[in-house]
Amino acid sequence: MHTTTERPTDRRMFWTYWSASATSSLGTAVTSIALPLTAVLVLHATPFQMGLIAAASFVAWLVIGLPSGAIVQRLPLRGTQVAMDLARAAAIASVPLAWWLDVLTLGRLIAVALIISFADVVFDVANFTFLPRVVPKEALQARNSLMSGTHAASQLGGPSVGGVAVQLLGAVPTLLLDAVSYVASALLLRSLPAVPHEPPADTASVRERIRQGWAFVSRHPVMGPCMWDATAANFVCGGQMALFAIYLVREIDAPAGLVGFLLAAEGVGSLVGAALVTPLVRRFGSARMCLAGSAVSVLGAFVIPLGTGVPAYVAFALGNVVFALGVVVLSTTTRTYRQVATPPDLLSRVMATVRFVSWGAIPFGGLAAGLLGEWIGVREALFVLAALTVLSPLILLASPVRHLRDFPEDAEPVRARRPARSPA
Repeated sequence: MHTTTERPTDRRMFWTYWSASATSSLGTAVTSIALPLTAVLVLHATPFQMGLIAAASFVAWLVIGLPSGAIVQRLPLRGTQVAMDLARAAAIASVPLAWWLDVLTLGRLIAVALIISFADVVFDVANFTFLPRVVPKEALQARNSLMSGTHAASQLGGPSVGGVAVQLLGAVPTLLLDAVSYVASALLLRSLPAVPHEPPADTASVRERIRQGWAFVSRHPVMGPCMWDATAANFVCGGQMALFAIYLVREIDAPAGLVGFLLAAEGVGSLVGAALVTPLVRRFGSARMCLAGSAVSVLGAFVIPLGTGVPAYVAFALGNVVFALGVVVLSTTTRTYRQVATPPDLLSRVMATVRFVSWGAIPFGGLAAGLLGEWIGVREALFVLAALTVLSPLILLASPVRHLRDFPEDAEPVRARRPARSPA
């Protein structure tokens, strides 16, 4: 059993950080149902237009994903997080305002998604860089599991609350809940004591610092394949984000309240995955659980688009549970490994590099799925996305990860084992 060296001050900082994250995560989960339903029910969006909204929500990772690590490294973490929370609150609050003034358009929704996307990039890189500052290395797996579990609980409760709120208040007014959550998160983060800010001592240019982060990840025998594995999974997630709302409303005739509960099934899977990942990693090893998570997600993706009527509701919920469980196990193990095995001065750049590549696949997935949904149908497009999930475990099986029980902190032993043919 591991003992931790957390100081009381560190614990207080973590729990304040956790409260801020939980608050904004719940509001974001409400928006995950309210925003697409605004597009579908209020603006009558097509599958391709839904793909545009999904792409806009993540395109910032392609634009500033790489330099964000170098940028964040030069900024105070707490101040950066607070500023991004307030920017997101203002953007999301503008949607109800435009609706009340009768000037709400699809273009405005896309613009809001873009603003939130750019704020998300900077906030997330700062957020994940902040965590290792207040949590000792041996406690990171448990803390990351808790953060994943909290996010899962938000996914479980948020869409359900959002669906009911949409049914009672309408899709657009429900977005105010997310704006309030961002303000609350900003106030909580503002109450934290400032984390010591140490700008990099070297005078390397932003381009050189980006190159260093990219070289570390891309040449690493474990982080590299894990990054490409996450990229394949996120391409599928982007496609699902674009199609889920329109599939539920127009393909299987789910009412708004039920849509929220069906989307909340993802939270069930995420919550179960977050609760199980730490004991499973201790029992079977982090590398093996990474492989298992990627394989489980394939099964869930194929179940999601099955059936019609009530059986379709059940299949969608069950498939979402299984898919989310696998993705959470995969993401939690690889994120913890990056935080533990990356030199501290490279961490923000490594996190930014991985997010640039893996999250950069989300807008492409959204656009591709939107076009595919227009061409062959929404249900059929979801089956194509399910077929693409097979790439995730194949990438890991083609890498040194298949030989490992646990991810090692030192990459050299992995390189030494690469020619071996021993079982995982």
